[in-house]
Amino acid sequence: EDRKMATIKDIFAVIKGREEPDRYVILGNHRDAWTYGAVDPNSGTAALLDVARRLGIMLRSGWTPRRTIILCSWDAEEFGMIGSTEWVEENLGDLQSKAVAYLNVDCAVQGMGLFAGSTPQLDKLLIDVTRQVKDPDVEGKTVHDTWSTMNGGINIERLARTDSDFAPFLHHAGIPCVDLYYGKEFPGYHTALDSYIWMEKHGDPLFLRHLAITEIWGLLALRLANDLVLPFDYHTYASQLQEHTNVLADRMNNSQSVSVINGFINDLSSAATEVQKEAKELKLLDIHDGRGLIRRRLLNDRLLLAERSFLHAEGLQGRTWYKHLMYSPPEDYESELSFFPGIADAISRRGNQSTRQRQAAVRQELWRVAMAIQRAANVLRGEFGAHNKPINFSVSMAP
Repeated sequence: EDRKMATIKDIFAVIKGREEPDRYVILGNHRDAWTYGAVDPNSGTAALLDVARRLGIMLRSGWTPRRTIILCSWDAEEFGMIGSTEWVEENLGDLQSKAVAYLNVDCAVQGMGLFAGSTPQLDKLLIDVTRQVKDPDVEGKTVHDTWSTMNGGINIERLARTDSDFAPFLHHAGIPCVDLYYGKEFPGYHTALDSYIWMEKHGDPLFLRHLAITEIWGLLALRLANDLVLPFDYHTYASQLQEHTNVLADRMNNSQSVSVINGFINDLSSAATEVQKEAKELKLLDIHDGRGLIRRRLLNDRLLLAERSFLHAEGLQGRTWYKHLMYSPPEDYESELSFFPGIADAISRRGNQSTRQRQAAVRQELWRVAMAIQRAANVLRGEFGAHNKPINFSVSMAP
């Protein structure tokens, strides 16, 4: 075992936005590999370089994005996301007030079929973009066509895992994230079989899957950097939280105790409807109308900051670095719940606790989730969240 100190290097390219240079759309891939790294991470690095090349062509033609685009090449990911985590921690204030989204590609290609994870407000955008990209494996089809027929329909994962560089952006900083890759898994992962020969023979002989990932990644970045109103859909978020709540109620054999969250999810859904209506109006306004510009900027700020509402300043109990109450990883990796990590932890921590103590811990975590959802609804409406009402509910748990 070779233990030594080493200097790591993160590398950045910044394309400054024209109208909103202080709003950042961030794309990232890591550069370090255990062996040859053709899949992990060089397939993603090749895609990032191609995104950069295409953006360069656009810049030379006179184009500039509305918002700033930052391309990141992370070091020391294989040692525990060190390059990205250190950068996020160092720039936390700036990122929390200015980052629109983080788009991650690690192993871009390891086989057939698109797999994607995201925070729910980006689902619709991701699905829309796949309609614009040619499928790499089926002639005359789009990525959306084949994705929607694969495994019984489109399935977008929620990012509660910690195995790539989106982790610090989402779990610690509360920034909306996307993670993209082709192929469910790679049998040569982290071995000497992860070579260019394998990629050329088996992974992507014509390199068309690389092309598809590059185009999806680049188009996501362009929409987020250029749309007048940020393409975030909080209806989808509310629906997803409702699904999570239903699963949790089922898991606890006591839907009554969980139903307290439902009212706040409905409120988030109503706030999303109001925002959608306002966005439609603002898109119709004259682009040079000063008052309209300010209103659009304020709406975008609310859309930008809503995800931060799901953070809890003190973090999860015993794991304070993880702040996200919806999608941090649970303490017990065998947990059936891949959401509401604080609640999952309280349920799985049996230890020496009495039933009453466990019920109190679950009740506290349910309350924290409910308050976070209420904060998000308040932020979307641009309201000050001072009207929190006391909540009374009881928890009974299966032994």
